[in-house]
Amino acid sequence: MGFNENISAAEAVLFAYGEPVEAGKLAIASGVDRQTIPKIIAMLNDRYEQTGSSLQILKLDGSYQLCTRKEYSKNIKLAMDTRNNTPISQAAMETLAVIAYNQPVTKNFVESVRGTDSSSVVNNLVQKGLICEAGRLEIPGKPVAYKTTELFLRSFGISSVDELPSVENIKPEMQGDINE
Repeated sequence: MGFNENISAAEAVLFAYGEPVEAGKLAIASGVDRQTIPKIIAMLNDRYEQTGSSLQILKLDGSYQLCTRKEYSKNIKLAMDTRNNTPISQAAMETLAVIAYNQPVTKNFVESVRGTDSSSVVNNLVQKGLICEAGRLEIPGKPVAYKTTELFLRSFGISSVDELPSVENIKPEMQGDINE
């Protein structure tokens, strides 16, 4: 298989998979070594950019996903059922922040930070796919721990939670809410 075919194979796998593909799996399916995958992704993204394509490939914690560019979200929403794309509430944003910065965390931890019952907010975020169960903690009662998902990363335009702004860089008026 020639290198152009390797590139096309990687693109085909990303398109067909529809979800993030781990770099190692993508390398095997494309017939290249793992170290070549970032080069292939860069070449595909360059091609998409040069041709004005609506597509891009995102890197998400060691995986890659073919997706549409943000600027086409309105077009896609017009064509698709948008029930799950409704804006999230302030309570949901607060809950996401607590989970993203402290994950994995229990619902009780979220509630202690927010100072209010967060059961319905956590359940709603699970339904929307922004958080998921990360297992159970080895403490009495073995509570469920939650973490953010790849959909969370895509929704906020980041590759990993390490790219979240540090708490020190958050606007001073917002820090009071977070530190309380």
